[in-house]
Amino acid sequence: MSSPDPITEAWPQSDQEARRIRTDAIELFGPRFHQDPAELYRAIRAQYGPVAPIVLEGGVHAWFVGDYREINQVCGNPDLFARDSRRWNAWDQVPQDWSLNPFVRYQPTMAFAEGDEYRHRIGIFGDALGVIDQFELQRYCETTADRLIDGFATTGSADLISQFAYQLPLFVLAWVCGVPRDDSPILLEDLVASVGDGDSSAAHQRIVNRIRRLIRRKRELPGPDLTSRWLEGGPELPEEALTQDLVTALTAGQQTVAHWIGNALRLMLTDERFAVTLTGGRRSVGHALNEVLWEDTPTQNYIGRFATRDTELGDRQIRAGDMLVLGLAAGNTDPRIRPESYADSIGNNAFLSFGTGDRGCPYPAPQLAETMARAAIEVLLDRLPDVGLSVPPNQLEWVPSVWMRGLLALPVEFSPSYIIGD
Repeated sequence: MSSPDPITEAWPQSDQEARRIRTDAIELFGPRFHQDPAELYRAIRAQYGPVAPIVLEGGVHAWFVGDYREINQVCGNPDLFARDSRRWNAWDQVPQDWSLNPFVRYQPTMAFAEGDEYRHRIGIFGDALGVIDQFELQRYCETTADRLIDGFATTGSADLISQFAYQLPLFVLAWVCGVPRDDSPILLEDLVASVGDGDSSAAHQRIVNRIRRLIRRKRELPGPDLTSRWLEGGPELPEEALTQDLVTALTAGQQTVAHWIGNALRLMLTDERFAVTLTGGRRSVGHALNEVLWEDTPTQNYIGRFATRDTELGDRQIRAGDMLVLGLAAGNTDPRIRPESYADSIGNNAFLSFGTGDRGCPYPAPQLAETMARAAIEVLLDRLPDVGLSVPPNQLEWVPSVWMRGLLALPVEFSPSYIIGD
């Protein structure tokens, strides 16, 4: 006798209807998704409404929450839709080598913590972030951008993803955390390896070991850096918890800011509305950054939430232990909140790009991210005012990820220019 199907059992419709929904579940992976996720989100909304059955890579089923109201409903009710993935009722269906295990399987980080423990740990993190001097941060971003541009300014061509957008936030965040500058390139190599193809676990472990050593140094010799302030605010936290939290913050910050920079540069290089910016003006940088958060937000989907009891969401019956994937990018396209004109959308922060509810990016993380992204783009346009794509826009390829939206490469050409120096 075959074992019960937990996905089918989650729906109290007739057996025939349940089988139909399971068969029609939309794949949230593959070429259709990676080439045009926005179109797929619209198709999901049109076919299923705000909550839809989906299939993740590896044949794993889940619920997709894609409308603004329902996403806020989930994020605003952490007692009902909790974060600890050990609640998931489908672990017995997940392959041991499932590619999404690093994102879903429980880890002792604040990302999986709940209740008072989560509020305590995220509060310590937010307090440490709040001490960062944003003017000093901007100056360091500008200096770092100049140094990276010096590496290719005289060549007349570059890949703005691997040579610029991907490197800048890592070097800046490493400086913020107190990582010695000589260690930053090695940290960057491991970070690239940890999110790429191949054996990423070894690279991830090297990052963990490096951050653990950093924490031990800062306990002995604290300084004016994020790690020292984090330690000061949470002296009772175990070393392993601090290590995992710092690794999570570092990697998440690097990925989102890097893709924010890359996506904004792509928009400015391919959309004629921003042509004036490429002649040296800065007015449209903020517009491009804002529009990207609505149209091509770096964080597309967030996995996940797990129902603590049977409930209803968007006219769907959700069973205790079901997994919900939050469609942040899909929520941004909800007609109920979508801006009519991006030209006038500066200051409209209704987008879900930084999350929402108690697990949204803590203040002032979004402001610090914008400081990095804006400084990077402004310096680049000042240094390379005639920069342009060296390939047709339709040849640009996106990272094959269900979670992040970013380019694999952004090849450009420009008039060779001078080197500022260190």
